[in-house]
Amino acid sequence: MFWLTEKFLSIQGEGRYAGVPSYFLRTGGCNLHCPGFGAEYDVEGEKRYGCDTWFSVDRAFAARWQAVESAAPLLEEMDRAFLEIGYLPHVVITGGEPLIYAADPAFYEVVEGLVERGVQITFETNGTVAPDFLRYGAYKACTFALSVKLSNSGEPKERRIHPEVLRTIASEAGEAFLKFTLDRSSIESGEALREIEEIRNYLPETEVYCMPMGESREVLRQNDWAVFAFCIRHNFHYSDRLHIRIFDTTVGV
Repeated sequence: MFWLTEKFLSIQGEGRYAGVPSYFLRTGGCNLHCPGFGAEYDVEGEKRYGCDTWFSVDRAFAARWQAVESAAPLLEEMDRAFLEIGYLPHVVITGGEPLIYAADPAFYEVVEGLVERGVQITFETNGTVAPDFLRYGAYKACTFALSVKLSNSGEPKERRIHPEVLRTIASEAGEAFLKFTLDRSSIESGEALREIEEIRNYLPETEVYCMPMGESREVLRQNDWAVFAFCIRHNFHYSDRLHIRIFDTTVGV
């Protein structure tokens, strides 16, 4: 069984496939919390901080999540959705952290079923959990957006950086790229570059995308020019966050 919090058709807003029409499956639960990203939310009067998908990370919201015990009903629902859409969209499996379910039978059957249908899948992952590519071969056909967390996430290094996991995914997956969330202060201090270069030592051939921190248009605007200039200076790819730019803080987009 795995937990699902959202499923919807939209446009991929980040990374290598930004702008591509995509069907999103958002799983519930994560092995990181990232309070440093500063998205504020409330749990029974208590203010908490996390990433912009806190509702899929914090288990205080688990009563709203959908338990998926069998792959067949979800695949049938997606088949109907794709028929109505009129084409096979790119499918983005995100979270939370979707790969905490990598060995779950129902989760893997969904992945395998989509691959068999010819669907292109991208996993949005923090790069701390690697699938067993030998046992679960369908993962080899997927793209992995390795959204490795830097110190500005507020998570300790030993929780967010796992070199062997990154190497395994990059070597076994059909496609992988690095994606970092940056803020102005980490760029100006030089911390962002130092951390990115350290991670690139593990994956020297992997493309790097950098995007501005922000759970809202206002916060994006505080960081976007600094990230833009940083990418020009260091020959990295700039990635905007189109869904936030267009919809602001709305979920399900």
